[in-house]
Amino acid sequence: MSRKVVIVAHGGRPEAHDVLHETVRELAAAGFEVVLHDDDLAETFGEPIDVLREKEGVADAEVVLVLGGDGTILRAAELTHGTQVPLLGVNLGHVGFLAESDRSDLRRTVERLAAGAYSVQERGVLDVTVRVPGRAEPMVGWALNEATVEKIDPARMIDVALEVDGRPLSSFGCDGVVLATATGSTAHAFSGGGPIVWPDVDAMLMVPLAAHALFARPVVVGPASSLALEILPSASSEGLLTCDGRRTVPLPRGSRVEVRRGPEPVRLARLDDAPFTDRLVDKFKLPVVGWRQRAAKED
Repeated sequence: MSRKVVIVAHGGRPEAHDVLHETVRELAAAGFEVVLHDDDLAETFGEPIDVLREKEGVADAEVVLVLGGDGTILRAAELTHGTQVPLLGVNLGHVGFLAESDRSDLRRTVERLAAGAYSVQERGVLDVTVRVPGRAEPMVGWALNEATVEKIDPARMIDVALEVDGRPLSSFGCDGVVLATATGSTAHAFSGGGPIVWPDVDAMLMVPLAAHALFARPVVVGPASSLALEILPSASSEGLLTCDGRRTVPLPRGSRVEVRRGPEPVRLARLDDAPFTDRLVDKFKLPVVGWRQRAAKED
């Protein structure tokens, strides 16, 4: 029985073409059947891509190998969400926080994959429900990193009311609000001043962006909780919901966004069991030696 690998590559990076050819050669030499994914994936909020999955043969693949940065991995997650197939990222971008290896480790990555020397880690997702005035049925989507509500008018704030577990929490004007998973805590939520949450913590975050309020701190809740955000009818600006930086839906005044823990995780293939702390230090180039220790080494 052949083992299949589906490759998703960042077509906009010139170096990705060379890496793609090398990856295909390495996988073929290791005995894999290789399927190249050429088309873009669903970019419309709530658009099902079951037909696309069937066409690409993702459901019976052993792994989806991603050549690119975090954005490409999030794009590939649209293929694997709802399946048992894990993603394995080879970083060609800048930070590559979701990636498991780099360009220089490509041969080792294929060798580990061929030997089955990898584990699979589940990452929780958000189920996102949008209720828009004048629309009878809600729109439903999901996000691996975050669902972000931002103002459309750059000259004005968006006025929002926040809820946790169906109870009002606060209301204020702001540039937006990030609703994130633990995985997304190192992405948009991090840029907005939110906490870094370890990926094994089953949590959701609510992080206001540039809020005009005395109390607008990030909030972390457990997996059984729900988060909600309403754009007030009196808001100065309408909003836009963006899931994982890709799938968008306009939010007129009076719209409501509800977020809960999704039942179907996204699976990531891991080649080693390095602590998450090491990944933070490596990706963010954090200083782990103080000036006293450096001075002692120099002496």
